Amino acid sequence: MESPIPTDLSSSEVLGDSEVAAAAAVVRELMEVIETVGSYAGFRKTQRKDCLNLVRRLKLLVPLLEEIEDQVGNPLGVSGSGMDSLVSLKKALFGAKKLLKNCNHGSKIYLAMESEAVLSRFHGVYDKLNQALDGMPYDELGVSVEVKEQVELMRMQLKRAKRRTDTQDMELAMDMMVVFSKTDDRNADIAILERLANKLELHTIADLKAETAAIRKLVKHRGGHNETVQQILDLLGKFKLIMGIDETVSLDGPISTRTLRRCQSSLIPNEFLCPITLEIMTDPVIVATGQTYERESITKWLNSNHRTCPKTGQTLDHLSLAPNFALRNLILQWCEKNNFELPKKDTYPSSDTYSADLMDEISLLAKDLSSSHPNVRRDAVMKIRMLSKENPENRISIANTGGIPGLVQLLYYPDSKIQEHAVTALLNLSIDETNKRLIAREGAIKAIIEILQNGTDEARENSAAALFSLSTLNENKILVGNFNGIPPLVNLLQNGTIRGKKDAATALFNLSLNQANKSKAIKAGIIPPLLRLLDDKNLDMVDEALSILLLLVSHPEGRNEIGRLSFVETLVGIIRSGTPKNKECAVSVLLELGLNNSSLTLAALQFGVYEPLREIAINGTNRAQRKANSLLQHMSKCEHIP
Repeated sequence: MESPIPTDLSSSEVLGDSEVAAAAAVVRELMEVIETVGSYAGFRKTQRKDCLNLVRRLKLLVPLLEEIEDQVGNPLGVSGSGMDSLVSLKKALFGAKKLLKNCNHGSKIYLAMESEAVLSRFHGVYDKLNQALDGMPYDELGVSVEVKEQVELMRMQLKRAKRRTDTQDMELAMDMMVVFSKTDDRNADIAILERLANKLELHTIADLKAETAAIRKLVKHRGGHNETVQQILDLLGKFKLIMGIDETVSLDGPISTRTLRRCQSSLIPNEFLCPITLEIMTDPVIVATGQTYERESITKWLNSNHRTCPKTGQTLDHLSLAPNFALRNLILQWCEKNNFELPKKDTYPSSDTYSADLMDEISLLAKDLSSSHPNVRRDAVMKIRMLSKENPENRISIANTGGIPGLVQLLYYPDSKIQEHAVTALLNLSIDETNKRLIAREGAIKAIIEILQNGTDEARENSAAALFSLSTLNENKILVGNFNGIPPLVNLLQNGTIRGKKDAATALFNLSLNQANKSKAIKAGIIPPLLRLLDDKNLDMVDEALSILLLLVSHPEGRNEIGRLSFVETLVGIIRSGTPKNKECAVSVLLELGLNNSSLTLAALQFGVYEPLREIAINGTNRAQRKANSLLQHMSKCEHIP
């Protein structure tokens, strides 16, 4: 006797043979999509965590699809409603695949710029997956209870993922803001660009070539060039310059001579093309690894302080360049045979000549810092300030030719502009780790503190920035504290320009990592201006203020001064309506206060902290969740205290 077909199926008919085949094809497609996204291995750093989490959750659907595939082959088959659910799931999975593919192959710069918009796309994918799974007729599709529970668990994870916001990479966000600014004079700062290139993983020639290709696809997809694309191109051009590649990045407009030559390069034997520029070589030279490059290109690479072979990544044993006469002769023969005219190159001095000339210039400038003529000193310190900003090699050369002692002496010179140039040059030089020690050894810290107290606004700002840079070394943190550098930093935090306040806050945060300096900062009166920063929303320095307060609250003197009811009320307000990073810091500060003074915990409860704290415990950043749960546990104990 045949088993009756269930009558409670929506769309109640079992699919015919052709429809069964279609259902089987959809299931196979879905499994192939999951397999494909599982093979992606190059997710962009700014979205990597979200991508990996989404892929992991999609893989949880494989057992579901396997059981549905088995059901498709059964005599009962799949109902119309089951097919509708599969089609909805297909749309959701293809949307996920498109997003993951973009995060795997797309422009790294664009994805970093549009990180908030990309996050919204992830949330959209979560919604579509949930909607598709919501109406899934598990019983009709023959899905086991275990697999159904696994799918429901995955859906809960998707809902939580949509609510959770992890702490933004503040340094990346700040660096992006600076380099795209048209008014910030740091938008071409080499140190910022190098740090940003590393964060975006755009620090090799291969990375930059792949990024150029990704931007071309982006422009084609968006249907043309706009301001955002131009910003991306400008930043890509800066990255290429710090890599020693001097070319204009352009995706539209007339084809340049260089671009035309690259179009022809497909006809040129690969061994005749420079691996850096992909242009035919006119002056091929051999480096220590045996690889051959165009002299001009490899010279720019080496002058940018690179000490590796661009093609192989191997460290170069020496920097000598040997002419490859044999290859040059082959290139000339090929050009003659194919009626190909070699591009004419501008004549450049050789690398050795250029380096020698620059070293001579820097050496003369270092001597001029001690000149008896004020104008000569002023010109020398201005030029050294500019050279010290350009690249790492210049910073090393200035130190090696004795520039640091001369600059330190000028910190005491009775001319405020010369002092300003000198302290800024030392700030630039301090980017190099070795220079940090040399600058401190020459007695610069005490002089920088004097300029911090009495200099021009710009000199005071750069003095604070220099103290921050120097104090990344622990021994220099102690020196700044011992030379009484903390009170003038607190004064700048309270009374300086906006940039001065930010530079002072950064320096004070770094210095307060030292326990003795915490006490000095508290005695210098740091806490009142920090509390004012929490209330002044126009300055946008809540993060900085809370970060410093979190360091100071671990000190008994800090807790005594911070632990007032008005401050607890302010913290509760931030926990209720601040940014994710604000909330994380505020909860951490309140936890530290409460563990040492239960009355402050009870006060926070009276100010209404409980509900927002429970919300953070579920949906806050990872660190905020841990701190919020600890504080909630502590509160439950406090409520039972008689």
